[in-house]
Amino acid sequence: MIDNRLYKHPILQVEEKPLFKFYWQDQELLAREGETIASALFANGIRIFSYHHKDGAPQGIFCANGQCAQCLVLADGFPVKSCMELIKPGMRIQPIHGLPELPKVNPSEPGSFAPIEEIEVQVMIIGGGPAGLSAAIELGSRGVDCLLVDDKHRLGGKLVLQTHRFFGSVEAVYAGTRGIDIATRLENEVRKFPSVKIWLQSTALAVFSDKKVGILKEGRKYVLVKPQVLLVASGAREKSLAFPGNDLPGVYGAGAFQTLVNRDLVKPTQRLFIVGGGNVGLIAGYHALQAGIQVVGLVEVMPECGGYKVHKDKLARLGVPIMTSHTILRADGRETVESVTIAQVDENFRPIKGTEKTFACDTVLVAIGLDPVNEFYLKAQEFGLPAYAAGDAEEIAEASAAIFSGKIRGLEIARDLGVYDGEIPEEFKRTADILKSRPGQTYPEKFPEKDSGVFPVIHCVQEIPCDPCSAVCPRKLIEVDKQDIRKIPVYYDEKDGKGCTGCERCVVSCPGLAITLVDYRKDAEFPEVTIPFEFLKDIINPGDEVTLVDTEGQFLTRAKVTSVKSVKANDRTILVKVKVPKEVAKQVASLRLQPEIKPEEVRYQERTPDEAIICRCERVTAGEIRKLIREGLRDINEIKTITRAGMGPCGAKTCTPLIHRLFREEGVPESEIVDQPKRPLFIEVPLGVFAGLKLNQKEEKHESGL
Repeated sequence: MIDNRLYKHPILQVEEKPLFKFYWQDQELLAREGETIASALFANGIRIFSYHHKDGAPQGIFCANGQCAQCLVLADGFPVKSCMELIKPGMRIQPIHGLPELPKVNPSEPGSFAPIEEIEVQVMIIGGGPAGLSAAIELGSRGVDCLLVDDKHRLGGKLVLQTHRFFGSVEAVYAGTRGIDIATRLENEVRKFPSVKIWLQSTALAVFSDKKVGILKEGRKYVLVKPQVLLVASGAREKSLAFPGNDLPGVYGAGAFQTLVNRDLVKPTQRLFIVGGGNVGLIAGYHALQAGIQVVGLVEVMPECGGYKVHKDKLARLGVPIMTSHTILRADGRETVESVTIAQVDENFRPIKGTEKTFACDTVLVAIGLDPVNEFYLKAQEFGLPAYAAGDAEEIAEASAAIFSGKIRGLEIARDLGVYDGEIPEEFKRTADILKSRPGQTYPEKFPEKDSGVFPVIHCVQEIPCDPCSAVCPRKLIEVDKQDIRKIPVYYDEKDGKGCTGCERCVVSCPGLAITLVDYRKDAEFPEVTIPFEFLKDIINPGDEVTLVDTEGQFLTRAKVTSVKSVKANDRTILVKVKVPKEVAKQVASLRLQPEIKPEEVRYQERTPDEAIICRCERVTAGEIRKLIREGLRDINEIKTITRAGMGPCGAKTCTPLIHRLFREEGVPESEIVDQPKRPLFIEVPLGVFAGLKLNQKEEKHESGL
């Protein structure tokens, strides 16, 4: 029996939960308490959930966020989104072939209806991630009547999926603390304030012209909320990419992947390939390695990865091939992904014939950027409802920037409501700008000149906002410019007559794992190097011979592990110590985890990209849309009418940017394009919910399937 669950993780605590039986196509399988249907199916090696009604194409998970319907299944006869529905003992799950049948109703049986609840609040916050929580803390601390709405089962947003330590400022945004722990801190803080009401598993559906906001509360009750002020902190959605095979089960985004791995503790893949070298893709690759998943490669179309160099370096050092100036050509497989073919691109980003490489993999993770989820903010502005946006809904940046953005928006709203009479400090605005900034200059790596005593080697050579190393050094030997924490850290051999003691605090606190400690005190010819390591302790032991590499992942030497140190104060970061020749000691940055990965024989065959799926929900190809553009259509509404592109369950969230891209490829200026209106609803809702229909006992178990 296949079991793809994670039972051990180097960072996350894995609780033992009861297993129970369920049935997939009448086959008896085991689920873990608290799993969604999707995670239970993945845990049992099932990746195809249904077949599209239009052409029978296999469907699998895509967003893992309830925003599309790629993962639709029949659960005890009711169609449900498997990524959102918790599995229950004895549940019988079936794939959907064609269109699902609606539940049978007796038209002569009278319905029972309840009035739609309407409430008023001073401030409504959409989104319980870092920005929304930070704003709620500022408002709650001033007694503002505040309603915080989030569609997940717990607060924290994407923080609950982040196992790595955060960058930024220790003082302002918890830098050096893991995202999962920041989520807990913020949630604990906001729950101290009785004026802040929290609705979980509740989705904002629309902002209406009467300045009310429709909420699907806990998935079953419709409520209208009339706020004096609306704060939209709804985060971002991932961009998609059109290529042949992009619709195969096994092609999805980093958010879905991290949800399965870091929330549901399921190992959804054995061999992962990543498209996109921003922070999202780089971090997801690191999370995959922590879960014991092989990352067979990463491509980035630009000459350099757009994410932090320390994130890229972590993957390169662990043995992940990173190929810049490359793009994906296609994903291939009979029913699910079996391989990916890539190629180098020229200065115009066109694939260079003859440079194709094929890698065997079972999952392609698309991480090519984010778009703000700002529809509610724009509608509020249109209808004259006072509104603010914070975090990624305002501007795409790191979560540390979202925390500070929410803090500032909270103060601004409090000022507008008359409960805060101060100005927003200029220092706050400056800090926000620094936290939102993109990576700056990269410098050549320089090593300390001394060959005695003990000292850290800082392998961080790119300007990024980060200061934990300076905050934790007890003798203040590491300095980061307090006015601009993007500056490269500087190490001083001595201050006030005192030098480094080898306390290792800087090594374990660095979010980029970019500091090692070199100790010549016992052996000047073979100094001991201390390396940070965030993997399971039992995969490396004293006496093991390991491959040591430099910052870029280049081979330096083989050496035996002298000790493996794991202490509670190190917050799940293991310290691995090795003795190496003095000639390479300062260059050692990490040990390699994966063996060398080489591409297979090229399977790629030239095929027109017109076959790439643009609208996943309605199975509309690039060729169908491109033909209409060439015929002169400029109104996306007309394209929608002819092809049904944008009419599916995801509400055009995925395909609209891809249609705009097709217009650009055809040389159509943006000024000529007529976009379709952004209509409610944000997700599909049973019509009975809007009418206040009271469900009977059986229907209450499956209200999402009405």
